[in-house]
Amino acid sequence: MTKADIVNEISKSTGIDKANVLETVEKFMEIVKDSLTNGENIYLRGFGSFIIKVRSEKTARNISKNTSIIIPEHRIPAFKPAKVFMEEVKNAEIPAQETPAEE
Repeated sequence: MTKADIVNEISKSTGIDKANVLETVEKFMEIVKDSLTNGENIYLRGFGSFIIKVRSEKTARNISKNTSIIIPEHRIPAFKPAKVFMEEVKNAEIPAQETPAEE
């Protein structure tokens, strides 16, 4: 599902025009990015959390040059789904995927 699909679904189910829905979705994503950039986690009860994970420094190998490289400690954004959300996904029935017709 793409951002356009999300906007269409919200617009269809709420009756709000697509331009306003798109602006709201864009603003939500901007706030999430800005908050995580500033080191603030976002907690959405019943949905999940957008958090910052810290990856510690590690040594990696460049196989082609046969050298080792130090990868410094860095922060990455992550999403941790809520237990309720995970249970819904786990218990959902997934329709059978269509397979291409054999020739």
